[in-house]
Amino acid sequence: MHIRLALAAAFAIVGLSGCSSIIEGTSQEITVNTTPAGASCALEREGTVIARIAQTPAATTVKKTKHDITVRCTKDGFQEATFLDHSGAAGATVGNILLGGGIGWAIDSASGADNKYDSPVNITLVPIGAAAPAPAAPAPK
Repeated sequence: MHIRLALAAAFAIVGLSGCSSIIEGTSQEITVNTTPAGASCALEREGTVIARIAQTPAATTVKKTKHDITVRCTKDGFQEATFLDHSGAAGATVGNILLGGGIGWAIDSASGADNKYDSPVNITLVPIGAAAPAPAAPAPK
């Protein structure tokens, strides 16, 4: 009887914890590479800077959420460049929904564990004064 009760308690604890929280975690390292190297970058979410990279290439760790991150890089002699790093579904999310049902998914969603960002992020900086690419010519009629 005590063994059944202990097993039931163990399954309840596992069922109430999110699978993605365990497998994916609630934070993620994002590596930023720029061409040329040596740029300073700010990672912004909803208008707030959440991390900074002093000089690329480098990595920083961010808390995962459902909100996208804008990576904004600057370097003397180059135009500012940005990259929108979309928040996507983590790999363990589908398994969590299928195996754990709504409870595990709700826990993971609240903690951000069911989200992920692209990494590495690769950004090309354009020299100041460089000509913008010419618009494509219209198709012949």
